[in-house]
Amino acid sequence: EVRPSADWADLPIDALLSVLQYLETIELMVGGAGRVCRSWRRAIRNEPELWRRIDMRIHKYHNYRIDEGMAKEAVRRGSGRCESFWGEDATDHFLLFLTEQAPSLKSLRLISSKHITNEGLLAALNKFPVLEELELSLCKHVFGKVYEGIGIACPRLKCLKVSYPCFYSIEDIEYNKDEEALGIATMFVLRSLQLFGSELTNAGLATILDNCPHLVYLDVRHCFNIHMDITLRAKCAGIKTMKLPHGSTDDYEFQIENPVRTRARKPRRDYKPYV
Repeated sequence: EVRPSADWADLPIDALLSVLQYLETIELMVGGAGRVCRSWRRAIRNEPELWRRIDMRIHKYHNYRIDEGMAKEAVRRGSGRCESFWGEDATDHFLLFLTEQAPSLKSLRLISSKHITNEGLLAALNKFPVLEELELSLCKHVFGKVYEGIGIACPRLKCLKVSYPCFYSIEDIEYNKDEEALGIATMFVLRSLQLFGSELTNAGLATILDNCPHLVYLDVRHCFNIHMDITLRAKCAGIKTMKLPHGSTDDYEFQIENPVRTRARKPRRDYKPYV
């Protein structure tokens, strides 16, 4: 154990928590802060305040392997006070655990979680009644009518982010490209919406705009079935920030695949980039 200076070892708990809150979750879990002294180690293990916001994403500059066990331990340390969880490669089983350990969750951000299903997600969201922010990026088995269920389960939802690895559109007049949009239109208090690479059409977006009057941020980049005509632009008049289908993707955080249009009725979840 490294012997710290008296100033660091004897910090009042409020001051100590202020220092430790600047560290990322993974650093608190396996980094060097817990080896500074007993008081720091005790605070990291026993102070739920440090675990209200948990970020278990896999960062390129970390050499740590983040697994479900580590994520569960972080949530447990919150002692039921966790309000925000951000992670990758989550599962239905983990979401069930999260409902039991973090009933007051307000923000849930899931990245590349191919093992989460429509059924598992809805089962969890029905137990997060105060959820205000939801991200589903590159979650290949979450699609379609599930968004209507999300609107019912989360009546306070203000921010929704959905990202697909590419724009993938089925060119079939009998295929409903706006199924997800119709579900999102039930989220009446939504203020921020990102649909990156969605196949929704003008009709779907118009339905969202008609039913979500509080929207101030809209990102529909790579939604190439949308054509901003006069009618649609008029409906967007109250939106402060808009990112249009052909807008710059310089600030987009994920890899982007080339757009695909097909006449085959091949479900989105089976498309190669999602494997």
